[in-house]
Amino acid sequence: MSPHNFYLTTTLPYVNAAPHIGFALEIVAADVIARYQRSLGKEVIFNTGTDEHGQKIYEKALEADLAPQDYVDEYAAHFSQLKDQLNLSYSHFIRTTDAHHVTAAQHFWQLCDEKGYIYLDSYQVKYCVGCELAKTESELVDGKCPLHPRQELELREEENYFFKFSAFQEQLLALYESQPDFVKPEGKFNEIKSFVAQGLQDFSISRLKEKMPWGITVPGDENHVMYVWFDALVNYISTLGWPDNEQQFQQFWPGVQLAGKDNLRQQSAMWQAMLMAAGLPNSQQILINGFIGVDGQKMSKSLNNVISPQEMVDRYGQDATRYLLINLGAFGDDMDVTWEKLDTTYTADLANGIGNLCSRVAKMVEQDGFSVEASGQTGSVEYHQLMTNYDLTPALQLTKELVTATDQYLSETTPWQKEPAEREQILRQAITQILQIAEQLTPVMPNTAAEIKAHFSGTVSSFQPLFPRLPT
Repeated sequence: MSPHNFYLTTTLPYVNAAPHIGFALEIVAADVIARYQRSLGKEVIFNTGTDEHGQKIYEKALEADLAPQDYVDEYAAHFSQLKDQLNLSYSHFIRTTDAHHVTAAQHFWQLCDEKGYIYLDSYQVKYCVGCELAKTESELVDGKCPLHPRQELELREEENYFFKFSAFQEQLLALYESQPDFVKPEGKFNEIKSFVAQGLQDFSISRLKEKMPWGITVPGDENHVMYVWFDALVNYISTLGWPDNEQQFQQFWPGVQLAGKDNLRQQSAMWQAMLMAAGLPNSQQILINGFIGVDGQKMSKSLNNVISPQEMVDRYGQDATRYLLINLGAFGDDMDVTWEKLDTTYTADLANGIGNLCSRVAKMVEQDGFSVEASGQTGSVEYHQLMTNYDLTPALQLTKELVTATDQYLSETTPWQKEPAEREQILRQAITQILQIAEQLTPVMPNTAAEIKAHFSGTVSSFQPLFPRLPT
């Protein structure tokens, strides 16, 4: 990959349900990274899209009495709407039903097959439809998948194609050893290293078409379709035009991948082994988010506690929603939210914090009538170090601390009690700090940051509240 280029991608969510705030956090975090990298002058490819094959989707389509393609077309639209809902700047939106992706996935299969990493065998396994993964006994809790405890495991026995995952244990461990920050956060990296060190089992990569026809046909065998993970993971390179556009692929791959913790194994072990099998470079880095629970419980339609991105935007506005999501904690532990917690953060950090600070200073400057020359702020050295390391939430915390420090500066210097010349000097210093705050907020709150920068340039007038009070 060229040092002037940058590529990152989210996972592709299944289109069997509408978007919730877990994926909203993932895609907003990716957008923050993309915007920051562009600010460094890099050409950025930012990929997202939808994963549209597999048994879960086939069954949902049957339940809805729709053809699978009609079903995925309807739900893919919900995810493409996130671009406007959350002001996302992605450049690529790939669907695994796209014709180019289909041919790329088949070519990838052929590469792995030619090198001896795919074979046909009979297969009996406990299978979780929710995860679209086979489960070993050690992964089960009381005989259930811990991620989908309400779903009965299926005992499957049929002839499938397998991928020789077991052949890549040493190569994967060597990859992890050579790149000590390959997976972030460290706890998830330790988890995948432990999983691989315990030994790997080959995994099924096809389904009999007569039982589950919704998938990409296996090259050379019309009786099988590709297993959803083998198909879907190839999107990370097919979106770059691979294998046809070799120039773009070499300019942008390897890239950074974002995922939820339920994708840890697929992204940081299975996909990496698949790349090794195909003779392609491994990913640059994998960033893993924890789960977002609601009031101590997992989000679930049956519990009626799913929070959608649109609900947040309706209540807080677009930029504030982005702020609240990143504030939860990108690439760290599990998070718990309630509307009350979100309201509290919005009021404290935004309405009473950034919004009130800007209003106070603008009003005093308007009363004194002096103009402000635009001055480019670049953010602190520590801020740039954090953003370069994808520490988005600590970078946001650093910016919050600057808001607090600027409020404290005004309280200590009391410009409203000073003579005009001294008052102007104090207010100009406060404006310098506000513009630094705006610069550091730009990737997270692009519209708000632009409004602050524009307002504190030239003749300054009073602000309308940046963040209106919430209804009681």
